[in-house]
Amino acid sequence: MSFSRPGAIDLSALKQSAPAPAAAGGAPAPDGASFVVDVTEQDFQQVALEASLRHVVVLSLWSPRSPQSGDFNDLLARVANSFGGQLLLAQVDVDTSPAIAQAVGAQGVPFVLGLVGGQPVPLFQGAAAEDEVRRLFEELVRVAAQNGVTGLASPQGAAPADAPAEDEPADPRFADADARFAEGDFAGAVTEYEKLAAQYPADTEVVERLAGARLLSRCAGADLQAARAAAAENPDDVDAQMLVADLDVSGGHVDDAFDRLITLVRRLPADEREPVRLRLVDLFTVVGASDPRVAAARRKLATALY
Repeated sequence: MSFSRPGAIDLSALKQSAPAPAAAGGAPAPDGASFVVDVTEQDFQQVALEASLRHVVVLSLWSPRSPQSGDFNDLLARVANSFGGQLLLAQVDVDTSPAIAQAVGAQGVPFVLGLVGGQPVPLFQGAAAEDEVRRLFEELVRVAAQNGVTGLASPQGAAPADAPAEDEPADPRFADADARFAEGDFAGAVTEYEKLAAQYPADTEVVERLAGARLLSRCAGADLQAARAAAAENPDDVDAQMLVADLDVSGGHVDDAFDRLITLVRRLPADEREPVRLRLVDLFTVVGASDPRVAAARRKLATALY
């Protein structure tokens, strides 16, 4: 149960212009339906970590010995269910699953964090009011959308909403790469996706998956503050600037990342620009060709290059 770059997704990256979730977080859960599940050490990988690659997961650590954490879980469940599947609340009893508490660094209960694309986002240490819970859940959904995690969880007991239909099996080409990705082995996933890219160079889904895995592989283990300090001290260090841009895209600071690298292209001699251009192309793929920020950055890049 290893996490890559705890806290890498920064809620402060949210922009006022970011798309807001639907009112009250989405359609309410149908009568009797619930988007709440109990998680143990045995099923944590599948139910929480792998699921967060498709939709937002909120992990709530609690103990039956703590009345406060039990009451707070009831509040979290009520708010989570109002989001209509935009997030799944995964409750962890730390008395029976202490390894999960150790893995996420919980110092006590209640302890709540989000999971987006396998990345943890600290939310609460201790209880919070319902309006504060709802506000942070809404921000978490925005961050997930900015990072391409837009699936819906299904009410417990039903098949996952975004799971392939029985007559539409998952593409077997991606099995090895996806397995490595789900395990947090992003470098291994990159290797597998690169093999597929060589076989299917015109397949946009392969290209997009490869770009996403490359980004996570480059960011794994990086310290955001240390990276920013290194980039500030060495403004012409290409690797330092590209790492901060990667971290910014991962954290939702898309415009900042693009502007940083385009500014670097303008400063560099013509024969040193290609690695930065290629990194920008990779990040354009991660963010999505239809995103207006990508279109604007492409125009700025063309001006900087020519």
